[in-house]
Amino acid sequence: MKKKIAIAMGGYSNEYKISLNSGNLVYKQIDTTIYEAYRAHILEEGWFVVTDDEQKHPIDKADFSITINGEKIIFDCVFNIIHGTPGEDGIFQGYLEMLNIPQTACDYYQAALTFNKRDCISILKAYGIKTATNYFLNKGDEILEDEIIDRVGLPCFVKANKAGSSFGVSKVKRKEDLMEAIHFSFQEDEEVIIESFLDGTEVSVGVIEYNNEIVALPVTEIISENEFFDYEAKYLGQSQEITPANISEKDTRSVQEQAKRIFKILKLKGLTRAEFIFYNNEPHFVEINTCPGLSEASILPQQAKAAGITLKDLFSNVIEAALKDR
Repeated sequence: MKKKIAIAMGGYSNEYKISLNSGNLVYKQIDTTIYEAYRAHILEEGWFVVTDDEQKHPIDKADFSITINGEKIIFDCVFNIIHGTPGEDGIFQGYLEMLNIPQTACDYYQAALTFNKRDCISILKAYGIKTATNYFLNKGDEILEDEIIDRVGLPCFVKANKAGSSFGVSKVKRKEDLMEAIHFSFQEDEEVIIESFLDGTEVSVGVIEYNNEIVALPVTEIISENEFFDYEAKYLGQSQEITPANISEKDTRSVQEQAKRIFKILKLKGLTRAEFIFYNNEPHFVEINTCPGLSEASILPQQAKAAGITLKDLFSNVIEAALKDR
């Protein structure tokens, strides 16, 4: 009998449309000889499964089940491709954990930790992982512009602490633009992280569980046409994404090993993608995504293809690993 898989997509943040694109790609590429897949939309307007005839079937939150034509369907596993809250910050993971339903992303604590850029960086710095110099602000704090600039310098990046897809991010070159950038980030989150600008090659490294091993995928070099790898660069084609990256074999090994080390330190699982900037010839960690995009424009599918891994095989591996963990 085929395993029933709910592909959870959407979310409550500005990223929900990106997540729907990712979820639809998973739905198209999943191995239908093994799995019976359902598109589960987790949205602020409601939770429901969308069938091929575009009918919406409400999800019973008591046990994460649906009923179609009088038949109650219980899912064997959830493929979690929700971007932002609640699927990337641990809330959805905790809910499924209480129901004893396996899911493909990292566990709830690791999700909450990695979604919080400030906390994640603080943990990794304790392990000697190099990062940009940073400054933290909470909404309501006194904003000391001179103190911030003395710490991180100019130019710098101002980021919403808990947001993805480069929402709430600004590059600040002049002191007079700093306050506006901070307020822009506060529109996305009540916490802000301000980081020094690292001038160097930006790369992305997918790390996955594959055939019971932790595997670093081929490295992608990111060359943005904009000031940085913002939303337009990521999703509207305003960047070059070169896989494998035009970096030396030594640098490739270095950043792949760093990405795998971070995966192990944080006790992650499933599909992840970490971002780095080579600064002073060393990879500096920027952030990690534990529910990376899987749309046609996304980086991780490009890396899997370069590694000779089909999406069908990739998705089957992550599902089977989740089922085995449970």
